[in-house]
Parts: sequence; structure tokens; C-alpha cells
Amino acid sequence: MITLSDFKKNKDFLVCVDSDGCAMDTMDIKHIRCFGPCMVEVWQLQNWEAEILKRWNEINLYTLTRGINRFKGLSLALSEINEQYQAIEGIDDLVDWSKNADELSNNALKKEIEKVPQKKIFSLALKWSENVNSSIKELPESEIKPFPLVKEALKFAHEKADVAIVSSANLGAVLDEWEKHGLLEHTDIVLAQNAGSKAFCISELLKKGYNNKNVVMCGDAPGDLKAAESNNVYYFPILVKNEEKSWQDFINQGFSHLLDGSYEGYETIKKRDFYKNLGAE
Repeated sequence: MITLSDFKKNKDFLVCVDSDGCAMDTMDIKHIRCFGPCMVEVWQLQNWEAEILKRWNEINLYTLTRGINRFKGLSLALSEINEQYQAIEGIDDLVDWSKNADELSNNALKKEIEKVPQKKIFSLALKWSENVNSSIKELPESEIKPFPLVKEALKFAHEKADVAIVSSANLGAVLDEWEKHGLLEHTDIVLAQNAGSKAFCISELLKKGYNNKNVVMCGDAPGDLKAAESNNVYYFPILVKNEEKSWQDFINQGFSHLLDGSYEGYETIKKRDFYKNLGAE
């Protein structure tokens, strides 16, 4: 597999594509079947399960916090639960950690537990996260698939542009999922969690010689937009609950605007649609 240091620009245009929730139809199933239910189980919230799961999905899937780090999402959800349903011991400690820690991961949690073993909130958060990972591994492979028209869009773009996967997901999972569905053949490089942040990966790709105005990031969450804007490249949104239409729009209009230099005005409209779709207007 080619690395950033080995990658070379082959074409004048570059299309960057996020994986979970953008190309792969994985975000809904993971949150609806794994993240939310595991939180209910660990904190024993069954008395309010329906309301709490609905709110979990709003936070993580259907509003401007879509794509938020799992521990930031957990601290937001538990803060609301603490105020509305049931006291959550140590919630302030978890919120503080999620806002200020240099790293938000299972390993970082383990280090925090070693430092302050008396704060049970961290042990519970780790148990929740590990349960989530186990639950995700048990999801039926048949239900982990790309959105309609993703393969067609990648093949279409790859004729005139280099294509890079730019994802914060696990590298192994990305490779397995994309290979299984025949998507890797339409990409040039895979940059996942181990390669660094999305913003960093895009900045490194730009060093290969692309003009910023010839680069677009396809994503489904505000973090993808931020990664694009921080590098002064264009953004194409894949709208939640409208993914197939979004990819059709990319094929019919978006990519052509990138090629002929008219993407700027088009992007303004697409960004407005993106924010509206996540309830910002």
C-alpha cells in the first residue's frame, strides 16, 4: 500500500473522500445499534431508553455535531442525561477530560484511570468504548456497504483526477470495506486514522503539487468541511439521509464545476444545503 511519502501526483485534480457516513453506509448502523445501546447498558438507563437513544442519534448523526469524537459525544449525552433523567457520578470530570485532553482514545482513558482510579466515570467510559468496539465487530458484514452510486462516482472522477481516501476511521476497517466492494481500484492512496487528522492529510497531499482550486473534499460532517476550509480547498457535502442524491449531484454537476473552474459559486449553494440539512437554518 502506497504511503504519503511515496505518493506522487499523477493528474492535475484531486478528489478526497471520507469513508464512514460519506462513501460507506456505516455511521447510522454503528450509532443506532452499537454506540447508543451500549451507553444505555453501561449506565443502566433503560427507564428512558427510547428518549435517550433518540437524543444520542441527534447529537451524533443528524445535527451540527455529526461526526463528533465518540468521547465528546458521550460527555454531551451524559451531561444532558444528568440534568434530565438520572445523576451521572463524575460527569464533570468526564466533560473536563473530553475538552482538555491531548488525546481522546481508549489508551488515553487507560492512562487517566491509572492516575485517578477513584474516579469511576473513566472506567465506565472505557468499558462503554470497548463494548462499542466489540459490538461493531459483530455487525453483519452484509449490512456494511457503500451508498448507492459511490462506486460510479469514484470511477467517474478517477478518469480525470487522483482520488484519495481521507478518513479518521481505522485503517484496517477502511481497507477491508473498500476492497470488498471494489472501491479501492478507483483510488490512489488510503489515508486513515494512523496517517493523522484529515486537515493534516490534505495539507500533505497539497505538497505534492496540486493547485488548491483543483482539490475537493467530499464529506458528510462539519469536521470534513473544517478540514477542507483549513487548507483552502473546496468542499462537496454528502447530505445525511440524501446520500444517493448527493453522489448523483457530484456526478452530474459537482465534478464538472471543479474541472471547469466554476466550483466557487456552486460550493456556496452546496454549503448552504449542508448546514440546512443538519438543522442550522
